Amino acid sequence: MQLMKVDPRALKDNPDNTRQSKSTPQADALLLATIKAVGVIQPPVIFAEAGGNGYVIEAGHRRTRMAIAAGIEEIDVIVVEAAHDNGAMRSMIENIAREPLNPVDQWRGIERLVALGWTEEAIAIALALPVRQIRKLRLLANVLPTMLDHMAKGDMPNEQQLRTISAASLDEQKEVWKAHKPKKGDTASWWAIANGLTKTRMFARDASFGDDLRQAYGIEWAEDLFGPADEDNRFTTNVEAFLGAQQEWMSSNLPKKGSIVELNNWGQPHLPPKAERVYGKPGKGDCTAMYLDREGKVQSAYFRLPEIRKTKGKGDPTAPGGEDENEGIDVAAKTRPDVTRIGLDMIGDFRTNALHEALARAPIEDDTLMAMLVLAFAGQNVSVDSGSEVSGHLYGSRRFARQAVRLIGESGKLEFDMDTLRVVARLTLIDALSARTNRSDSGIVVRIAGDAIGADAYLPNMGTEEFLACLSRPALEASCGGTSVAPRPRVRDTRAALVEHFKEERFVHPAAFFAPDDAKLTEWLAKNMEQGGEDDDAPADGPIGGIEDGAGDEAEPSVEDDAVDKPHVSEAEDGGNAADAELEELDEADADTGTEGPDTAYGIAAE
Repeated sequence: MQLMKVDPRALKDNPDNTRQSKSTPQADALLLATIKAVGVIQPPVIFAEAGGNGYVIEAGHRRTRMAIAAGIEEIDVIVVEAAHDNGAMRSMIENIAREPLNPVDQWRGIERLVALGWTEEAIAIALALPVRQIRKLRLLANVLPTMLDHMAKGDMPNEQQLRTISAASLDEQKEVWKAHKPKKGDTASWWAIANGLTKTRMFARDASFGDDLRQAYGIEWAEDLFGPADEDNRFTTNVEAFLGAQQEWMSSNLPKKGSIVELNNWGQPHLPPKAERVYGKPGKGDCTAMYLDREGKVQSAYFRLPEIRKTKGKGDPTAPGGEDENEGIDVAAKTRPDVTRIGLDMIGDFRTNALHEALARAPIEDDTLMAMLVLAFAGQNVSVDSGSEVSGHLYGSRRFARQAVRLIGESGKLEFDMDTLRVVARLTLIDALSARTNRSDSGIVVRIAGDAIGADAYLPNMGTEEFLACLSRPALEASCGGTSVAPRPRVRDTRAALVEHFKEERFVHPAAFFAPDDAKLTEWLAKNMEQGGEDDDAPADGPIGGIEDGAGDEAEPSVEDDAVDKPHVSEAEDGGNAADAELEELDEADADTGTEGPDTAYGIAAE
């Protein structure tokens, strides 16, 4: 390396110069004024011409041109040895250090280095760039040359638009460029150009089918090098074949109680009529709907069909008037029952009053009391719209009857151990309590119960795309608090960042916690306290649990007093003609209609 003075007019331009784009007239005028005032401060770098007597400029082409324009006879230069690549790499590094090259000049420099024997890995190391970035720039080789010339002027599309343009064929680019070519001095409408070349892409990462179906449908993957480095960016534009392979895969992998459904106008699966979608863990009786979303991904949704209530009709052999009604029936005259229907009504009143009196005054052990609570849920007068996922029956008392039978021994009495009682009590509460936003909602009591047993710890991770899509922008940005995720300008970018962040952590939205709102809880307590004294069925004064014998005798009428007040009871006891006539009419009506008598109608065995 040596310093010498030369005539700038004797220097030759390097054909491998990296910066091919012309500088603006304003920049050239500023450099010319600087050289006229203080001269060339940084000497250009030159090397001896191979096979000749001249010198070639390696760095400093603009400084040399402006020195000639300023009329300077001699300038200082630095003479270096010629590189094996004619100084292409040194020129590129020097230009990048002074001012960033536009992508077109970077691509041209990379292509020149590749032609001179440089590998992509070596170029990446020398320029301190990822190999993927080098490969991205080389994709500009697929861009129409006239587009490249326009891009070199500084009018560049964004990365998404450039990705779309480079993926199209040169013929397609030529047609679109002809329609949208800008006038001289104007910028190109890159969004319109990219829109004209846009093709729907179906990505391999979204494919559920394997290589066998890919080959059967003739799908070929292309690599999208502009995509994120940590994703599978293979894609195909053969949308019809991709969706066909996805449909065949769904048909072959359809689960039990599964069906393939279409999307509605809102991009949601079109479920059967009256079906209720299940967003939590599906139960044994729930169904699965498989569908393709708008990106071609296979998705699954779970739903629950309403329970079909079986009614006895003409087709039921056991129903009155059924086909087999008269088969095997003894045609002998029906005898009068031991207790008539009115008598059974009286017995029901007696039993109810006695039971309520005993529940209010008799001593009851805790385990018996808990067992009776389970039995009460199994009563045929209880109707609970269950939110249980594992229950096959949504309505009625059959769910609770399954639990209650486990408390009954062979003798027909309550026989159980405490372990069985605990299990049955838990299962009964599972069937009864629900926080679903439908008719099975238990209200604020389920919030209180869940908070009491620490159910918050069992809530699932809500940091998913499906749930976060339900949040507004302020709520979504509030969810970034306490995390390393900063809100993005676009909501979907913020959501994607949160989904990625919560893959390793558990996120529960504050609205999902069980603890009820203080104001609503206070309102509920006050409302029910006010109504607490209006219950006419509970003893007004007597202590519950048999603490004081005989206390509160006047608070509630006795069974006998209650019976006397009923007109039909007095008629039955006195054996009046009106009661006998009514019983005879009821018996005749039963015989005419073919019913099985009041015992079956009321479900109570006569004693």
